[in-house]
Amino acid sequence: MKDYKLFINGEWVESTTGERDTIYSPIDESGVGTTAMGVEADANLALKAAEAAQKEWKKWPARKRADLLRKFAAEIRANRDRLGELLTREQGKLLSLAKFEVDVTASFIEYACDGARAIEGDILQSDNEDEHIWIHKIPRGVVVAITAWNFPLALAGRKIGPALVAGNAIVVKPTQETPLATLELGDIANKVGLPKGLLNIVTGSGRVLGEALVANPITKMVTMTGSTPAGQSIFKTAAQNLTHVQLELGGKAPSIVFADADIDQAVEATFHSRWDNCGQVCTCNERMYVHEDIYDVFMEKFLAKTKALKVGNPMDADVDMGPKVNANELKNMEHLVAKSIEEGATIATGGKRPEGAQFEKGHWFEPTVITNVAQEMTIVHEEAFGPILPVIKFKDFDQVVAWANDCEYGLAAMVFTKDMQKILRLNSELEFGEIYVNRGHGEQHQGFHNGYKLSGSGGEDGKYGFEQYMEKKTFYVKF
Repeated sequence: MKDYKLFINGEWVESTTGERDTIYSPIDESGVGTTAMGVEADANLALKAAEAAQKEWKKWPARKRADLLRKFAAEIRANRDRLGELLTREQGKLLSLAKFEVDVTASFIEYACDGARAIEGDILQSDNEDEHIWIHKIPRGVVVAITAWNFPLALAGRKIGPALVAGNAIVVKPTQETPLATLELGDIANKVGLPKGLLNIVTGSGRVLGEALVANPITKMVTMTGSTPAGQSIFKTAAQNLTHVQLELGGKAPSIVFADADIDQAVEATFHSRWDNCGQVCTCNERMYVHEDIYDVFMEKFLAKTKALKVGNPMDADVDMGPKVNANELKNMEHLVAKSIEEGATIATGGKRPEGAQFEKGHWFEPTVITNVAQEMTIVHEEAFGPILPVIKFKDFDQVVAWANDCEYGLAAMVFTKDMQKILRLNSELEFGEIYVNRGHGEQHQGFHNGYKLSGSGGEDGKYGFEQYMEKKTFYVKF
């Protein structure tokens, strides 16, 4: 167990109150580390340190900022094994996935560095003689980044990279469930010589520390990944100062498998898009619609693969799925299964905690497939964010599009068909910001990760996401 403090202005400091929180592993409920419980006074210290550091940092050429951040990313890669093991212990994901997450963290930052030379403004014609209109893109100032527990380190990298390359300073507040690997970035920042105060990492509750960070007038932008209720609360608090907000929230992604799909390809893609990271992915396959003509053969293959999954210690190389992140998440799995049975659905496989001595401690749940599901059932509309998958049989295009769009979320969708006409229609008719055609979920850095409806606002990644971290300033120049 390691005791972590708050990382403010390049130093490790105890919280104002001295209160601490223990982080328990979802694998066996053993202690992994303790963190400081920051409060409003600590938020103020971190924001003031960031504000002071940003005044000098914004003067650096973007290329120079990027050169230093490449060293930061390289050092993250150098700690791949150590950070990966810590991620697995605190979050419960497979060790191979945890190490991949470390790689993605570094590559998010590296991709942002590639954009240092692509910051562009505009020179426009004026209606007046001897006058130009110049539009410059400038850093916003101090950014507050609030991250989720499913990919805590990668989400930090996703926000740190563009924020700092654009010339901002940043205060990162990792989730209480999985903050440890993110806190390790503090020592890495110091090792590579990142200016003090430019990156601050503080821990504490969302209602106390998080609200204080969002409400403070020093904060000029909030970028948050997490639940929709938490995002709505942040939006309301940020409205006091009209702070710019970028939110990536919940999802209930439909996977639509048409009769003309490559069945093996669709089975493989939807399989991984449901069970990867124990189903704890915002863009994953949350509800599956399969055309009635191929339903039986598709489900035979899908269920066979699902029943072969090995649940167990995520540190073991032969394990396919680890535990849920905490006890409350486990209770929600049990609630959704019970509700589905009550409403008339059938449990095709799974549906409970696995048996055996190794599962007596920790937060385990079997990969669960629910059939005989009707569109109006609870499981079709509530985000599971875990290893539960409802499957619905559909008849035609219009029916399945209506069902897919019958959702308060609009983050991602998956479609399997060889018919280009269907693909083009779905492009305009599906109400989701990210659509995967003939493959499973998994966005790329150069894309745009953007949700509709209650799935968020603003978007991340690519040139459009990078622009969120900059303001526009207009000059009318008479000469």
